[in-house]
Amino acid sequence: MSNEILPLFVLTTGGTIEKIYDEFEGSLQNKDTIVKNKILQKLRLPYTEIQVKQIMAKDSLYMDDKDRESILESIKTYSRFGNPIVVLHGTDTMDLTAKHCYEKFPEISVPVVFTGAMKPLGFDDSDAAQNVIEAIFAARIMSPGYYATFHGKLYHVPKFRKNKLAGTLEEIDL
Repeated sequence: MSNEILPLFVLTTGGTIEKIYDEFEGSLQNKDTIVKNKILQKLRLPYTEIQVKQIMAKDSLYMDDKDRESILESIKTYSRFGNPIVVLHGTDTMDLTAKHCYEKFPEISVPVVFTGAMKPLGFDDSDAAQNVIEAIFAARIMSPGYYATFHGKLYHVPKFRKNKLAGTLEEIDL
């Protein structure tokens, strides 16, 4: 096994995984990326160099095709470096964005792994850290293509969707 440092990009788009509580408004909001300070700096990844790039800070329910195209353009840009990519995204429309990227840019040359969370990072029972760690690991070991990781499972894009009743993602047949 090599001790070579593997660069990896984390592209943030908002979603529950990065919502913070705004005391003034009394609400959860997407404002700025918090993954670097709340998760990544606490991990021991001596063989991984992580570069965080904020694409947007938006709840995925409010994303449209223009936003999906912006995420796709960022994936195209960062894939040129030849390094794996993790995309942090809201779970409500993660499947739509992942499918958009899969269909519009099928010749991806690196692994692209989407993930999100059902509960925001600041909550004690948040699944955010677990899902980010799983996505980083999957991005390092998977072959080029589009994937989603969530709650200990790996899904191939476009064969997943959110299951609101179960509070997780699920595999679907096409």
